[in-house]
Amino acid sequence: MMSSTVLYDHPGPRARARNAVLSVVFGIGLVVLLWWIYRQFDEAGQWEGRLWQPFTEPDTWTQFIIPGLRQTLLAAATGMLLSLAFGILFAVGRLSERWWIRVPSGIVVEFFRAVPLLLLIFFIFYGVPFLIQGPVSAFWSVVVGLTLYNGSVLAEAFRAGIRSIPTGQSEAAYAVGMRKSQVMQLILVPQAARAMLPVIVSQLVVLLKDTALGYIVAFPELLQRGVNDLSANYGNVVAAAIVVAAIYILINFLITMLAGWLDRRSSRRAYRASKQNVRAAKLNVRDSAPAGGGTVGEPQG
Repeated sequence: MMSSTVLYDHPGPRARARNAVLSVVFGIGLVVLLWWIYRQFDEAGQWEGRLWQPFTEPDTWTQFIIPGLRQTLLAAATGMLLSLAFGILFAVGRLSERWWIRVPSGIVVEFFRAVPLLLLIFFIFYGVPFLIQGPVSAFWSVVVGLTLYNGSVLAEAFRAGIRSIPTGQSEAAYAVGMRKSQVMQLILVPQAARAMLPVIVSQLVVLLKDTALGYIVAFPELLQRGVNDLSANYGNVVAAAIVVAAIYILINFLITMLAGWLDRRSSRRAYRASKQNVRAAKLNVRDSAPAGGGTVGEPQG
């Protein structure tokens, strides 16, 4: 088996040396850039202790950071679940053989992919109340906006994943009498989710960061509480932004680690299942061998 693909060739000695030199140059440039940023902030007095001292006080975390983080995680978790359900539903709808399901599903997906998320949140909070004759909370304005936009992107990801699966698998399932809903639920969608897991995880990370757009409707998420409200009290907007950015990075890193763990677990499960299938096939061949000890199709004595 070839160890390289048509699209990628392993670098030779000269290419490896060139990549090593470029890596060193890039690393030095990055260090210089970080040092320059540090010096500029230092000259502006942004590293003074009084600006960072509030983060050593428990009240800062209990009144600003933790409440905002709680709202961010709640909105993100709700939006993730609804977006995944939305994506699977409309991906299956776009693959339907009935035009009256396929065409409306495509229109919905393309429309919400094209509308900016900030505009969606704004319209849901300020425009929908005129339609339902009642207010919409900031929380649900953010969640519904996240669901419509990210769910539409995930619908295309799921659709691409389903179409990438060899048609022989669905044809074999139809041959043994499975309905299309069973084929989708048991065969195509699980494989598509595994195949598109990197795309799904990256979109969920985007969803988590997009909760910060709730500031337009005064949703008290992490950016609103941890930067705007906190810096209004202590005048440390840069320090607050750095702390909040670090929290976002940590959360997204944990999501990526969780996705990697799920991917490895599903791969091990699939590997064990394939080994069991091979073992069962060998047993069937052994059981079907003639009693005289010859092979199948070999004339006996």
